[in-house]
Amino acid sequence: MSAPDGFEDDLLHAMTRTGEGFGPNGPAGLAAGGLARGRRRWRRRSAAAAVGGAAALALVGTGAVYLTDGSPAASRPAPAASGTPDGGSAGSASPSAGTSATPSASPSPSASASAARAVIGADEVLAAFRALLPPGEVTEARASGTDAGTRPDNPGVPGASLVLDDGKGKAAVTISFSRLAADSPALAENDCPDKKYVSFDACTSTVLPDGGRITVLQGYEYPDRRVATKWWSAKLTGKDGRQIELSEWNAPAEKGKPVSRPTPPLTADQLRAVVTDTAWDRVVTALPEPQVPSSPPRPAAKEYTREEILAITAELLPEGLKQTETGGQPGFADFVVNDGKGKSLVQLNVQDWSKDPSGGGIFGGAETLPDGTRVVVRKQPGKLVMWTVDTLRPNGLRVVVSAFNGGSQTAAGTRSAPALTIEQLRTIALAPQWKLKK
Repeated sequence: MSAPDGFEDDLLHAMTRTGEGFGPNGPAGLAAGGLARGRRRWRRRSAAAAVGGAAALALVGTGAVYLTDGSPAASRPAPAASGTPDGGSAGSASPSAGTSATPSASPSPSASASAARAVIGADEVLAAFRALLPPGEVTEARASGTDAGTRPDNPGVPGASLVLDDGKGKAAVTISFSRLAADSPALAENDCPDKKYVSFDACTSTVLPDGGRITVLQGYEYPDRRVATKWWSAKLTGKDGRQIELSEWNAPAEKGKPVSRPTPPLTADQLRAVVTDTAWDRVVTALPEPQVPSSPPRPAAKEYTREEILAITAELLPEGLKQTETGGQPGFADFVVNDGKGKSLVQLNVQDWSKDPSGGGIFGGAETLPDGTRVVVRKQPGKLVMWTVDTLRPNGLRVVVSAFNGGSQTAAGTRSAPALTIEQLRTIALAPQWKLKK
């Protein structure tokens, strides 16, 4: 599968999951929406697709690409070897002269108006990227300059992608750049994902001196690990609005090709070094300013906070069950309980459906209570059992409660049934404590 095809597949999947979360279709309703939102908040931009529409570029081997320290990136000495987590070795991406050995405050891209608008070309982006990677054979190199996405005939985002073979097998590696507005929610959406929904081996999230953050994740292309493709990444968000995302796989492509090596080529430290390298200061400075919306966003509907949902639910749990491993976001919360027979994940969505009190097709054939509340019960079988009670009150308040026969959604269940019965889920969903917020 080509890089653009892989991206389109990912995008279609994300859009489908989004629809399941909020629309009238899908067996899990809003309960599945919490999972979809959690994945979307972490899921990276597909740099391979962003630059896939650009013409393939021959790697610049002799041309000098001058960085902020004045040294030509393409002429820097090859990085020295260093150990990898699996006992092997790879060329270190630790920066040489003019780069930061440790994460530091991101410089503000405000040298001058003319410098801020100077376009960094695709070949320069690619050469700088290659100079920071371990030595090896590079194929399928593509890039886009800092003017990518500024015109209809110039789609995509600034970045580069290539296939690197350091002698241990081919690996796809991509990087992308963007500048976020000062009030962009994405600035705060850079932390280790919730292991209940995203399977990974290691993750660290570090706050930089300037208040920015870098998160390095060593995980898998698919949460259920249905293939052996590993996905390792580093994501940097700076207080100056920079967002740099670096991804690598232990296969020649993100999807559709068999693994070619045990792990991706760069270690966690090397991933961190690449995204914090000062080579990218000029690239970030040249990125267009984020566009300010022409009109202020509409005020969001009043929602229950994660903390409010957890507090109410704690009062409604059967005696002896305690909330652990809590998580969530506005309108959604989750936690794990254990009745002595193993962990059981519980999810709750509490949302205002007063603009569509009919509930669409979800509540067709639902049980209707004397007060007009409609109730649908679903039992999803399989290795991961999911029991759901979905309720919609006449005023449009929708409360969905689900429980699983395991402590996460990334693996098969560890018990025969969820820890909460259908009746107990009904009690939580129909509790009078849930009220429509005005």
